[in-house]
Amino acid sequence: MDYFQYKQGEYFAEGVSLSKLAEEVGTPFYCYSTATLERHYTVFSGHFKSLGAKVCFAVKANSNVGVLATLARLGCGADVVSEGEIRLAMAAGIKPKDIVFSGVGKTPAEMRFALKENIFQFNVESEPELEILNEVALSMGKRARIAIRVNPDVDPKTHAKISTGQKESKFGVSMRSALPLYTFAAGLKGIDVQGVSVHIGSQLTSLTPFAQAFARVREFVQELKDAGIAISSLDLGGGLGIPYDGQEVAPPSPEAYAEIVRQEMNGVDCELVFEPGRLLVGNAGILVTRVIYVKKSEGRVFVIVDAAMNDLIRPTLYDAHHDILPVMETDAAQTPVDVVGPVCETGDYFAEQRMLAIPKAGDLLVLRSAGAYGAVMSSTYNARPLVAEVMVKGSDYSVVRPRQSYDDIIGRDRIPGWIAEEA
Repeated sequence: MDYFQYKQGEYFAEGVSLSKLAEEVGTPFYCYSTATLERHYTVFSGHFKSLGAKVCFAVKANSNVGVLATLARLGCGADVVSEGEIRLAMAAGIKPKDIVFSGVGKTPAEMRFALKENIFQFNVESEPELEILNEVALSMGKRARIAIRVNPDVDPKTHAKISTGQKESKFGVSMRSALPLYTFAAGLKGIDVQGVSVHIGSQLTSLTPFAQAFARVREFVQELKDAGIAISSLDLGGGLGIPYDGQEVAPPSPEAYAEIVRQEMNGVDCELVFEPGRLLVGNAGILVTRVIYVKKSEGRVFVIVDAAMNDLIRPTLYDAHHDILPVMETDAAQTPVDVVGPVCETGDYFAEQRMLAIPKAGDLLVLRSAGAYGAVMSSTYNARPLVAEVMVKGSDYSVVRPRQSYDDIIGRDRIPGWIAEEA
């Protein structure tokens, strides 16, 4: 459930008119709903409250500090993959004790920063990383609390580019090599082994891969205990999908997911950690864009809008579906159209042969389910400024990231001194 809906023929974000927002902040822009964020977090975390679980939002899904601060006020932690994300999380009010540091390429500098801040846990993904982390911790007179990310070799049945739990993946270590690595870690003076971590992919629409992975992890935790390695935390990752409108298979509910966790983790005496990302923010955000031209060519209708692949890359990167709606409701006949952006790439499209009422220049369109991996993956390709991001709460709104200016883009670069001297 989200809080974007038509009211008297116009699409609203909670109590805020999108037409009014477009006039005041310009287009394109991202819009996030506070009520939706709060509801999604409350529903998900509520199913694990009795277990005392730690919920750490996957910051890579949406790193806007306004979004992070909204979740922080509800008690949410953070799953991060860089020093920058640690800094963003703390700026939003998330305590280091609620931060988990994941990722395959942590640098020594990032490790030092995380150790200085005393984060909850490093999710280690390789033996070389473990050795460097040990050296960094010893140089600081500290012990790094870790979990090792194990790879259960489970096919999550999702897009290949967001599948992370199979043996050919760059993520984690295999189950076969995990026990020797834990034994090695337990003997390192700068390492405190406290957990096991697993994450098999993103946008899963079936509970079966979760059940398979969790069962293997449960067995592995027992192997560790039998080997005399005590485990106190169990990070089960994230990955539960959201209903991108138009997809054939609706994802399971958080309630059904929680039941699988209870079944598979029954009797495992560990603090559970979850890393939801898309689940919390995906349907809490939309992208609003204005039609520039409608072009008819060789039997196709191209609706050219002012948003582009640099603003929302998911359709061209993942073949992702985003439902597209007119801001002003219409009962006009629908016809197949291509909704495309102005960037000089054939891949700059949001939908191909989508059934829509043909809009006219100046009309506003909404791309739904754009709160995850939208603005956070955007770029300035074609020297296009990063778009504004707005949060609404009831009838109020706030610009939580101003639109970038051309001066901001130009000011990043420096002309070499030898050219300046010639001038």
